[in-house]
Amino acid sequence: MKVVGKRFREALVWAAELHEDQYRKGGKIPYVAHLLGVASIVLKHNGNEDQAIGGLLHDALEDQRHKVSAAEIRKRFGHRVARIVESCTDGEPDEKRDKSLGKWQLRKQRYIRGIAKKSADAVLVSMADKLYNARSIIEDFREKREELWSRFNGGKEGTLWYYQELLKAFEAHGKSRLWRDLERTVAQLVSLSHSKTSPARARGNK
Repeated sequence: MKVVGKRFREALVWAAELHEDQYRKGGKIPYVAHLLGVASIVLKHNGNEDQAIGGLLHDALEDQRHKVSAAEIRKRFGHRVARIVESCTDGEPDEKRDKSLGKWQLRKQRYIRGIAKKSADAVLVSMADKLYNARSIIEDFREKREELWSRFNGGKEGTLWYYQELLKAFEAHGKSRLWRDLERTVAQLVSLSHSKTSPARARGNK
């Protein structure tokens, strides 16, 4: 039995089409790089095809609602995938356009509270998403240092708070290998963000 097959390939093409005009926050990295990274982490942690497809499409409703609906995802890839995507959606596009700190905090608090009710499928994809993002923040921080935090609605303290609270919420679902990867990455992010190391040394240059 194939772990990933035709359905995964179809989801990959569709995800690339849905996000073809989107870049990662603060740069010119095509958004599909993130989707591939999340699906890769899901598969690395023993995810099946539905979960990997959920990884590819996890931001479709959040960022591309004008192009896609939950019903269309369900029609193309089934109820299980649609439930994963719906559960991983962090607010509506209109809601995300409000950049105020207060609205951002409310949205993130709602997402954190919702983790307790997520299915095992959604927890796997959500943790993979947060792990990929935390790793990306670390990479960018080594280059940008304090300048980096201006790209996040929550700033430095809000962003660190969010990842630490996510880690606590995910822990209720068990300390899996993926959870421990996230734990180590969040600890590294917190430590690095509070260090006084120069940018050159942070990149490993003596």
